[in-house]
Amino acid sequence: MKSFSATSFPSDQPEILEHALEAVRKNPQALFTAFQWFLYAARNTVYFTAFSTETFDRDKLHATVAQMVSLAPQLTHGFIGARPGQPFPKHLLDAITSREEVDGFEGYPDKWLDAGQDLFETNDLPLFRVKVIVRKGGPDEHGRASMIMVRSSHALMEGSDSALLTRSMPSGHGTMSSKKNKVPLVQRISMALGAALVVPMHMISAHILSPKKVEMGFSSVAFERARLRRMSNRLGVRQRSLMFAVVMHALNNGGAGFSAKKIRAYYTMLDTERHDLDDDFFRVRSIEAYFPVNDNLEEFVKAVDATIGQIEEKDVSRMQFIINTMMRAHRGLSKVLPFLYSERFFRFNGNVDMVLTMVPPHRTYGDLTNGIIEPIYCGSYHPGSNLCTFVPARKNVTLNFSMRRQHLPHVKKISALLDQLDVENA
Repeated sequence: MKSFSATSFPSDQPEILEHALEAVRKNPQALFTAFQWFLYAARNTVYFTAFSTETFDRDKLHATVAQMVSLAPQLTHGFIGARPGQPFPKHLLDAITSREEVDGFEGYPDKWLDAGQDLFETNDLPLFRVKVIVRKGGPDEHGRASMIMVRSSHALMEGSDSALLTRSMPSGHGTMSSKKNKVPLVQRISMALGAALVVPMHMISAHILSPKKVEMGFSSVAFERARLRRMSNRLGVRQRSLMFAVVMHALNNGGAGFSAKKIRAYYTMLDTERHDLDDDFFRVRSIEAYFPVNDNLEEFVKAVDATIGQIEEKDVSRMQFIINTMMRAHRGLSKVLPFLYSERFFRFNGNVDMVLTMVPPHRTYGDLTNGIIEPIYCGSYHPGSNLCTFVPARKNVTLNFSMRRQHLPHVKKISALLDQLDVENA
């Protein structure tokens, strides 16, 4: 059977469109890649939220969603009744949007951040929601009249999509792998054998080691981008190394948070060199790193930067290829033994302490984000995992946390650590 990537289907190719519609009638997730399937099955979610100088009524909200869908046609995938790439009728727009009036914005955005599991309560609605809160009496002293939140299944959106949509640019994925750039056969065999060994270990570990219940929480903070640039230049390190290090140092809480010896982390990046083993939907690369713990903050920052430099001198694709191979194996196994893929299985985080995601710069342009003002907050949720998403914009960088609740009190240490580095390197 012909396979299709998660993108819009052009109207001048009716045969392709008809094949796609037939596929999703039989299985709403038929167009998902293996990685998309995994994130959908795990109920992973992502969100974008920011204040706006504009006031949204129902018609404006519907128009915003319609424009967003036209720029990101993958949002039309994955649910019963989906028509890939086609505009939503009014009843669907009504079902996935909401508007509420509030007295003020105190406590936002953290006040309305949650896991977003309502996206999966019904299988006949699109896998995203858009809601706004509007301030009674008009804009506040900062010019903020409303706040908008877009929440989506992670199967449909990644950080680069959010960055493109913020600029009112198309974010349809097409086919993200490159069939012309083939991974050598020896490497393919090596990764296939590796996945064959890892998949059963992953399955057993997930069912034995996953916690029965995990309390998750959310928090967001913002810092001036110019300040972080100045500090990283003084230290002679990458800006992301500075941010990664300060976050890990704060949350590790002197060794009581994660480890007294080494912090195991995944961090993500984009890579423009694509291969035939890349996922057909996602652009992102995941990279594993071990960061030795050091109580001296400046030394830890420089060690994190050195570790990242050493890793990225090598091939950063291998780990992602192994992950992709594993996801394909899990998808195939789930069709035969679906009972193995329980909520507990997807709560397993592989004993990773932190996942650090630096998304592309979010800079507002065009009609879609007219009125949106900084800071811009974006993040993701995965059950049981400690995540921090870094979102650079023109003036600010926001740090957006979704993590086990016991780590939340330590977020406030980040500002103090930056102050410490500022004083020591003045």
